[in-house]
Amino acid sequence: MSKPKIGFIGIGLMGAAMCNRLLDQGYELTIVANRSRERVDALVGRGAGEVKSAREVAEASDVVMLCVDTSVSVESRMYGPEGVIAGLTPGKIVIDFGTSLPASTKTIGAAVAEAGSTYLDCPIGRTPSHALEGKLNLMCSGDAAAYARVEAVLNDLGENVFHLGALGTGHTIKLINNFFAQAVANGMSEAFAMADKAGVDRQKVYDVMAAGPLHSGMMDFVKAYAIDNDPNKLAFSIRNARKDVGYYTDMAESLGVESIMAAGAKKALDLSIEAGRGDEFVPLQVDFFVDHFKAGNKD
Repeated sequence: MSKPKIGFIGIGLMGAAMCNRLLDQGYELTIVANRSRERVDALVGRGAGEVKSAREVAEASDVVMLCVDTSVSVESRMYGPEGVIAGLTPGKIVIDFGTSLPASTKTIGAAVAEAGSTYLDCPIGRTPSHALEGKLNLMCSGDAAAYARVEAVLNDLGENVFHLGALGTGHTIKLINNFFAQAVANGMSEAFAMADKAGVDRQKVYDVMAAGPLHSGMMDFVKAYAIDNDPNKLAFSIRNARKDVGYYTDMAESLGVESIMAAGAKKALDLSIEAGRGDEFVPLQVDFFVDHFKAGNKD
């Protein structure tokens, strides 16, 4: 069986890595540039085709993939005369790999269905290095028949591929996942900074915590920077982390509840962005907390 033609929108760190993996696996790939010519040129050099608009991506592809930063960014690429929906014909599949608001996802899904195509949400777990190796965690939801048609493609991109239910379920679970991740990452960052404040060796703090039930991958990502000076184990920006926690609290409010536990992570990320750290990777929150405590801040 021939492989479907893939269109990809969003050539950032993760998107470029996924595109390289798709090319490695022999897929015909069509892309559109946004900000980084360097990544686009590298992919074109490997055989990807480049077009001028999201509409043209959809016209050239059986499966359209988006990996962009916010629901607003997804919506801007889906709607309008040059958007994805304008280029759809019956039977195509569109997949949002970003972390989006479930309500937006469901609205887009209805518009895609009107064009005779199917929309799936499939947020990503893990890092660009995992993407290059085809070892992402993929949380897909939406129409089961459409999922079955793209399952082989998703298996080429991911090590752990889940079909989770109705459209929007993947984004809901991803927001819960990312809220918890940021609660842990910021908690661990504060723990290392508090150890400094108390005159306790960071390595000893880690050794004790890692020996018990607190040990986790997120703890190790923060430790990699705090102790080993490697910030790249979690190549995810503070600004994007704040977006995800904000989406989580927005989702909670839409469900008629208020998150208690998200407040601490949200405040730490807000203060870090205000301090000019928004483009740094999340493990560098350790430095934010160190500076915050040195300044004697109590807010």
